[in-house]
Order: sequence, then structure tokens, then C-alpha cells
Amino acid sequence: MPIFEYYCEHCNCHFEHLQLSDKDPVPQCPSCCGTQITKMMSAGSFRPNGTPAGKGGFKAAPSCRPSGG
Repeated sequence: MPIFEYYCEHCNCHFEHLQLSDKDPVPQCPSCCGTQITKMMSAGSFRPNGTPAGKGGFKAAPSCRPSGG
């Protein structure tokens, strides 16, 4: 099932929404309930040659954590 990425022009919120059909109405913003929503182009989630992540395929970037001192 496709999950689409949206942007609310009213409050600058980015959110994802499961949309079962192209005929489904555009969702409201979960933050401000706004209706000025733009569908964003999101990156595909594929693996080269079907290789799962962590097994020689693409790997996630390390998370940003503050270094302790």
C-alpha cells in the first residue's frame, strides 16, 4: 500500500499518509488540520540486486547524537 509524503503550507509540517487510491481526498494536516497540502516527491525504497540493507546493499546513515563530554 502506498504511503505518500505531504507538506502543509500553513504550518510547514511534513507528514506521511497511507493513501489507498488516487481518488481518496487529500488528507488534512495532523498538526494544524490545514487543507493547504502539497504532495511531495519522496525517495524510493529499493535495494540493488534485491540485497537487504546491512548485507552489502545501501546502509542507513548514522544517527546524529550529541557527543558526551
